[in-house]
Amino acid sequence: MSKWAWIVPVVVAVNLATASVSASEEAVVACERLGDGTIGVDVCTVDVAQADLRLFLRDPEGTPYGGFKRLEAALAGQGKQLVFAMNAGMYHENLSPVGLYVEDGRRLKRANANAGPGNFHLLPNGVFWIDGVRAGVAETNAFLASRRKPAFATQSGPMLVIDGELHPRFLVDSSSRKIRNGVGVRDDGRTAIFAISRGRVTFHQFATFFRDTLRCRNALFLDGSISSLHAASLKRSDRLFRMGPIVAVVE
Repeated sequence: MSKWAWIVPVVVAVNLATASVSASEEAVVACERLGDGTIGVDVCTVDVAQADLRLFLRDPEGTPYGGFKRLEAALAGQGKQLVFAMNAGMYHENLSPVGLYVEDGRRLKRANANAGPGNFHLLPNGVFWIDGVRAGVAETNAFLASRRKPAFATQSGPMLVIDGELHPRFLVDSSSRKIRNGVGVRDDGRTAIFAISRGRVTFHQFATFFRDTLRCRNALFLDGSISSLHAASLKRSDRLFRMGPIVAVVE
């Protein structure tokens, strides 16, 4: 869990009314506002084979980006555009990842499979990985056993959906409600689906949405109260919280 988990959830969006979204961007990232009659969720579906989907943590000088604004500015300096971004896994106060983190094939942090307090250690937790034309979500021990060496990977927890089943610790009548975000996969990893609730939801509600509405057999919780989204097509860019790992599509 990030250090911000105690903060009352508030979504702050920057007006992106002047942002334009090209046809090619729409082809690789489709964002929309959905609901199942119980909760409302902003969802961005990414064509992994077509998109430049990657993870970001620190700039070339080793300073954490800390949020969408600095990352967007850095990419603009390279003639690139930030099309979509979301916080991508739990982190410590210094913005370093709590668990496994791989960027451009380099493992910057080892996997953390230990039991402990907080959402990250609500086992089983899991890993979201990206490698070429495919992405995946796997329970941590299963990921480690596979010996997969992806280009990008980030660990968080708990798992939301595991092989079509909800995490066994989620309660239908839970009183814990927060803004939550997560990621799931479909189409044998060719499609990655990122979602963030527009209001406070329980783990059970959010996981059920991933399984039943988004049709993801495997999905991973990314974080709670600090959950943030940058989506040009939704004219949304949350800038309230500092963050560690960021998953993004670059055009």
